[in-house]
Amino acid sequence: MNERIRVREVRVIGENAEQLGIMTPEDALVKAREVGLDLVEVAAASRPPVCRIMDYGRYKYEQKKKRSGKSKQAHAASLKEIKLRPGTDMHDLTFKLNKVRRFLMDGDKVKVTVMFRGREMVHTYRGRGQLKQVIELLGPIARMENPPRMEGRFMSMILVADREVVAELKRVEQDENPVVVEEPTSTAKDERRARKLEKEKALHDSENEAEHEESDPEAGAPEKDEPPEAEETQAEEIKAGETKAGE
Repeated sequence: MNERIRVREVRVIGENAEQLGIMTPEDALVKAREVGLDLVEVAAASRPPVCRIMDYGRYKYEQKKKRSGKSKQAHAASLKEIKLRPGTDMHDLTFKLNKVRRFLMDGDKVKVTVMFRGREMVHTYRGRGQLKQVIELLGPIARMENPPRMEGRFMSMILVADREVVAELKRVEQDENPVVVEEPTSTAKDERRARKLEKEKALHDSENEAEHEESDPEAGAPEKDEPPEAEETQAEEIKAGETKAGE
């Protein structure tokens, strides 16, 4: 950086990523000083080496921030523990081993501990055999980081995941269970379209009926029937008229 660049010539990139051409380090440093920045070598293996005019302090801060962000996104591995007894049966052992596999798939370390009580301390070989069985049952996913050792009444070992095996298992699991987004079937689409057309038709018919009633208000009125008494009175009047005419 700056005066520590000891080559005959460099290719210079400006502060806004523009190409300034090939020049001596001294001339490049003058250009950097004119804008109050540093001359930083970014590609020493190139011929000629590539230098960039930049704020080196800000550049270092941004690099540190990027590294910090990546570390936060990474899974923080923790040490999980499962405990066994020399007489743990196969059913319980299978259940606990499923938990161990899940921890290893998540990138955690697992401490497997066999607890001894009373006279069981005389038969510690049984605990060692059980830890060996754990390794065999887990298969290639687990590697032993620390071999079994006694700590008081406990015999423990630490397991870590084989990254290549875990990656392969995750790939296979993803291939076997792909994420499928179900789309509506053509039948469902047709039903929705038919219901929509029916609603539009009903709305159109109701609008036509309303317009017709407004244009002819008496068209829809029912005809009034004359009462029976009026008909009888009218018939009597006609009969009486005919009688007078006959006389």
